[in-house]
Amino acid sequence: MNSPRPGVTDAAVMVVGQLVRDLVLVVDAVPGASEGTPVHLRREMLGGKGANQSVSLAQLGVPVGLVAVAGDDRVGDDMLAQAVRDGIDVSAVVRRAGADTGLIVDVLDASHQWRYLEHVPETVLLTEADVTAAADRLAAAPAVLVQLQQPSAVALCAARLATGLVVLDGTPVDDHRRAALIAEADVIRTDARETIELLGAAARDPDGALRGARRLLELGPSLIALALDPLGNLFVWPDGHLLIPFTHTRIVDTTGAGDALIAGLTAALLRGERPERVARFAAAAASATVGHPGGRPDLNPAALREHLALVEEALARG
Repeated sequence: MNSPRPGVTDAAVMVVGQLVRDLVLVVDAVPGASEGTPVHLRREMLGGKGANQSVSLAQLGVPVGLVAVAGDDRVGDDMLAQAVRDGIDVSAVVRRAGADTGLIVDVLDASHQWRYLEHVPETVLLTEADVTAAADRLAAAPAVLVQLQQPSAVALCAARLATGLVVLDGTPVDDHRRAALIAEADVIRTDARETIELLGAAARDPDGALRGARRLLELGPSLIALALDPLGNLFVWPDGHLLIPFTHTRIVDTTGAGDALIAGLTAALLRGERPERVARFAAAAASATVGHPGGRPDLNPAALREHLALVEEALARG
């Protein structure tokens, strides 16, 4: 794993990924065909995994810049203005002429199950040219977070331009770039679905997931973070591992929990924390994000202290 450069205070962590408008609708139940239902709560906000991770890092006091694509529409104007208010450097965000800024509708029912309606057209996906235009920023960054929702060629380009910590979010597409992308990574993080995609049958139990993660470590990364539903998050590094059970916090919406986790993980690594502390802090950041509708984080110091205590309780329960 690359070590953070001592004394880095001016270079921003760079997040390479998605920026969209998030529309969250809370309903009692999702209606069937030719039916309707009242919406009890509506929230509109800056969203997408790239933006959510960037907001999380900014709230944790980490200087952050975003490499993403917005349309040249009013929605793009509004989302970028919000990102600036959140403390994110958006100078590397591309405004794509003629494109509509992406939209994700999160429909959340009374049992806290979500359904996403996504309009993220190809025109607002990053290209290799978009990423190359930010090459100097990526090379200077103490860490680069790469979301694998983007095309594999783009993700590999971003990882290769980085000289600091490379954090991959998701499962690399199983194409001819997969091995090279894994070799470039210092950290790989997956949600529960992605864990199954990455490890197959090995993801079905903690021992199998641990063996699978150790095989991945042999390919280049130094830290693997795997969500294992319903058990918790498994963190694996060369000389150790830690399974942190999910906390007993009230779950309203799991949207954004993984984004907060990866931001907490990155912030802790850049502070030089040991892997056990990195895992605890990352899990606490995720736990602090599931108690409200939508993926926008609220990683204030009081919430983090509360959820660090919940993490310790979860570990004590085993």
